[in-house]
Amino acid sequence: MSVKYIGLDVHQATTVAAVRDADGKLVMESILETKASTLLDFVRGLRGELHVTLEEGSWAAWLHDVLEPHVHRLLVCDARKNALLKQGNKSDKIDARKLADLLRAGLLSPVYHGENGLGLLRELARSYLTLTEDTTRVMNRIKAVYRGRGIACASSKIYSPRHREEWLQQLREPGLRRRAQRLYQQLDQLQPLRLEVRREMLRESRRHPASRCLQQIPYVGSIRAALLIALLQTPHRFRTKRQLWAYSGLAVTVHSSADYRFVDGHLQRTHNTSTVRGLNDNRNPQLKNVFKGMALGASGRPGLWRDYYLTLLHKGMKPAMARLTLARKMAAITLTVWKKGERFDPTKLNLQVA
Repeated sequence: MSVKYIGLDVHQATTVAAVRDADGKLVMESILETKASTLLDFVRGLRGELHVTLEEGSWAAWLHDVLEPHVHRLLVCDARKNALLKQGNKSDKIDARKLADLLRAGLLSPVYHGENGLGLLRELARSYLTLTEDTTRVMNRIKAVYRGRGIACASSKIYSPRHREEWLQQLREPGLRRRAQRLYQQLDQLQPLRLEVRREMLRESRRHPASRCLQQIPYVGSIRAALLIALLQTPHRFRTKRQLWAYSGLAVTVHSSADYRFVDGHLQRTHNTSTVRGLNDNRNPQLKNVFKGMALGASGRPGLWRDYYLTLLHKGMKPAMARLTLARKMAAITLTVWKKGERFDPTKLNLQVA
């Protein structure tokens, strides 16, 4: 059976497809309309073992669901991890050819797609996170109105409908008062929507066995358990805890150069100190916020996690690095408990190195 490698350069109106055979020869090139029926007709017209790739983007999730049942392998790639896609001239046809060639050579980094049965929970989690961000943004804008006139507003009463009128009376300018009223109206619309979506998300998350397993871990409540399931989908996509750290933005980026030298004809490693350049930028920001929130809450309240945090401080670690280490520890334990489906055992905390 012949093997064909297909690169798809997807845009809103058209998709350019380039097909290479096992020897790398370009055997077909087509410009297709970005419609499910058109793309399926193109794939069905090809013979042999089909390997398809496309770049991660707005259309990737939809095309994955459309094409995956009809091909031997579908790989959604991360273009940011392959500099070869950015070299030389650029056009739709060139990009499609490069994708097919790199797929044949095995040089593309895959992006995880598709854990069946979690579609509803994922969309509810996205809605909840979006509404939470919008609500927080409006609340910050309300405070900015008062701070712009030198009015102290640290209290949460500023958002309460019962105290709203007395706060508005402190704004002397009619235009500024009207602006604050519109922001309050926007807040009143967003808060009920956020609560409604949160209830739906929690109701849907209870259908998954992992929710009860994750909530055994301290500082993983029902909301964080639902977000972890929606964002990670399955723990088995991460072979080790370090892969989870990198995906969560908790991996430390280290740079070094001139690591070796020759002394009297013998190769020796130099003693240059590696430079820490912060945390990795290629991450899932929502998942990072989940683990950061867990670490911040655990480091400030008495309990097992705070004892671990204080132990790190006593060893001379800076508070920021201690919180990072705590977040990495909690992420590693979350992955272990979820993968094995076992109960959280606090006596094993010191045995699990982060």
